[in-house]
Amino acid sequence: MQSHCLLRLLTGALLVPAATLAQAPARRHVVVPTVAARPADVATVDGVVKAYYDVITGPAGQPRQWSRDRSLYIPDLRFVATGVAKGRPYARVMTHQDFVDGSDSSFVHDGFFEREIHRVTRTYGNIVQVFSTYEEHRTADGPVEGRGINALQLFWDGSRWWVASAIWFEEDPAHPIPSEFLP
Repeated sequence: MQSHCLLRLLTGALLVPAATLAQAPARRHVVVPTVAARPADVATVDGVVKAYYDVITGPAGQPRQWSRDRSLYIPDLRFVATGVAKGRPYARVMTHQDFVDGSDSSFVHDGFFEREIHRVTRTYGNIVQVFSTYEEHRTADGPVEGRGINALQLFWDGSRWWVASAIWFEEDPAHPIPSEFLP
């Protein structure tokens, strides 16, 4: 759910030249009011996954739908951005607010489009594991800037679906996406 460049900035996994940092928008705190979930967003697994991508996607200058995003998740959800930097695996654990504060300025400044290109889903009882392969772009029809897999765990509480956790890994040359996770 992250731009690979932004992910590396958030994790500290990439040393960024000073000229690049000077061009990057400043990180800022974003107030995210609590709102009720849209029924269509949480009635089905498809609805949750669609909303998961819709809320962060948009052109430069367009505010993101952070309140709608927050309505998808259980309280105290943690996002986990994972990868390999300097030959070592890392996991960057974030609250929803950490994620919003760390990504909003870049998403709005540069534009960010992330879309699902394939999904593998496993269900048992009232839980679902979704492996959602994505690609990211800076503009709606621009070139692919990165790909990866979002792994979402959802649960049904009897009236709606909730995202209980979200972890992702950005594809890199040493870790191509396996064929079972591609269209």
